[in-house]
Amino acid sequence: MLLWCLQKKMKEEKIIIKNRKKKKIVILLNSVKNQKGLAFIMHGLGGFKEQVHIKTFAETLNELEYTVVRFDTTNTIGESEGKYEDATATNYYEDLEDVIKWAKKKDWYEEPFVLVGHSLGGICTTLYAENHPKKVKALAPISTVVHGRLSFEIRTKEEIERWKRTGWEEHESRSKPGVIKRLRWSFVEDISKYDLLKKVDKLTMPVLMIVGSEDDRTPVKHQQILFDKLPDKKEFHVIKGAPHTFREKKHLEEIKKIFKNWIKKLK
Repeated sequence: MLLWCLQKKMKEEKIIIKNRKKKKIVILLNSVKNQKGLAFIMHGLGGFKEQVHIKTFAETLNELEYTVVRFDTTNTIGESEGKYEDATATNYYEDLEDVIKWAKKKDWYEEPFVLVGHSLGGICTTLYAENHPKKVKALAPISTVVHGRLSFEIRTKEEIERWKRTGWEEHESRSKPGVIKRLRWSFVEDISKYDLLKKVDKLTMPVLMIVGSEDDRTPVKHQQILFDKLPDKKEFHVIKGAPHTFREKKHLEEIKKIFKNWIKKLK
């Protein structure tokens, strides 16, 4: 009965816009009546808006009567334009800016809003919060990249040298089995420019950090570096047994509980 009532209050729309480079971005808008807030949710490198953890973030916020915007960046494996091989942190960040700019013209838009991002989406949403702190009510960088150079410490010297020599990194998508993801070396050169610690003092809004204990891409020790530098109003949760991308039901349920408690504390 409760789920039926929530579904009646929610409205989902698929919307197509163009970014600053005239490329198609596909957005899912989950709006609610009598909204209590607005949130933007961003996937990680090679992710997409329907991934189960992204969907969990969105559903949790919807249940708390937040209108939610989630989208596929360009250059990923979702519905937006572009090739994954051309992905950069810069293009992901610019797409976030362009989606927020589009949202400003809508009657449901409000500031300040909540930002949620996973992995590369985490560093992009956090950079946005550092650049526009007054626009952000609260920030949740989940399993976030902290800075570009640090993110490559987890790789072996041989892996890095092979990527640089061949110009490519290649692996199969776990979220879409059978899809081979090939990424240019230019991604490394681009992301190396970004470092969340440089303007961490701007993050005075409530910040929620979550990471899996078995995350081998943005490990707990990297998250701790950022968490320790955050000024105030911060929470850090480690999901026992969880990897970088959350897929298991028990991990998603724990995240949902953490999110609900955190959002309810926001004024």
